[in-house]
Amino acid sequence: MSIKKKLGIAAVFTGALIGTMHVVNRIFNYISTADNLLDDDTYEHYDWRFGNIAYKKTGSGKPLLLIHDLDVSSSLYEWNKVVKKLSKTNTVYSIDLLGCGCSDRPILTYTNYLYVQLITDFIKHVIGEKTDVIVSGESSAFVLMACANDNEVIDRVVMINPTDIINLAKIPTKRLKVIKYLLYTPVIGTFIYNMKINRRTIFEKFRTNYYYDSNKISEEDVLSFAEAAQKYKTGSKYLYTSYISRYTNTNVICCLNKLNNSIFIITGGSNPENTLTADQYQNYLPSIEIINIDKTNLMPHMEKPEEFVNQIKILLSDEM
Repeated sequence: MSIKKKLGIAAVFTGALIGTMHVVNRIFNYISTADNLLDDDTYEHYDWRFGNIAYKKTGSGKPLLLIHDLDVSSSLYEWNKVVKKLSKTNTVYSIDLLGCGCSDRPILTYTNYLYVQLITDFIKHVIGEKTDVIVSGESSAFVLMACANDNEVIDRVVMINPTDIINLAKIPTKRLKVIKYLLYTPVIGTFIYNMKINRRTIFEKFRTNYYYDSNKISEEDVLSFAEAAQKYKTGSKYLYTSYISRYTNTNVICCLNKLNNSIFIITGGSNPENTLTADQYQNYLPSIEIINIDKTNLMPHMEKPEEFVNQIKILLSDEM
């Protein structure tokens, strides 16, 4: 067989493979977003400089900002089980971070400083006064950096299972930069993203990381997280790429000893690593108070919402 014919066969095979990937991508997107559980019409919007930011506002009283975990499947849905109770005593703002939920997903490199600016601008331009913040998981670093950057925007901070300080300090490598470019490709990158982030992998994350008791995992939780990861033609892959390439990382050690905020950490008691990580933060800032919610993992606010709200009422009480 001639080289020309071999190249022709290879070209046909490659075209067919890419075409198949494209079809699979469209199917993933349709299945994940068909239920429209995250209805755009129920949100308010903040026209930020890097994209439209979706948020919800409810209740009255001192402002309280809820910031979800930095995961492409996370959104303000993460707070659904606690918002109603928190809004009885506070004006509660829950936000979809850029690249997540119903917010825009611009094609750019998502960095820690980008989110620090988003949080700061949102408080200044939307909330309009110093606010308490409850933040989940990976996003905790953004709030700490925002506190260090401007001490007039954030009052008290409650972090839920923040990320290990050592892992947060890791920087992008040449290998990760190559992966970033691959994932940015239109069809192949989206296909890889869909293999990594889908209903099956999200359910597995709930079972092994998010919840202590897998019997509490609801179908709506998994479907809502899957929809968040697929909205707007899988645009969240750009955040996913920046995240796994470590562009959202930062060294929080440099800012911890500068903070004067009252800071609390709520940990999920079923995993000893959660407590060890909280201890890391307390070692650098001894004034941090750690509270453990038994028989929960990374999402105590979803798994045990009543106990979580009771702890928040104690921690953020104005009588303290």
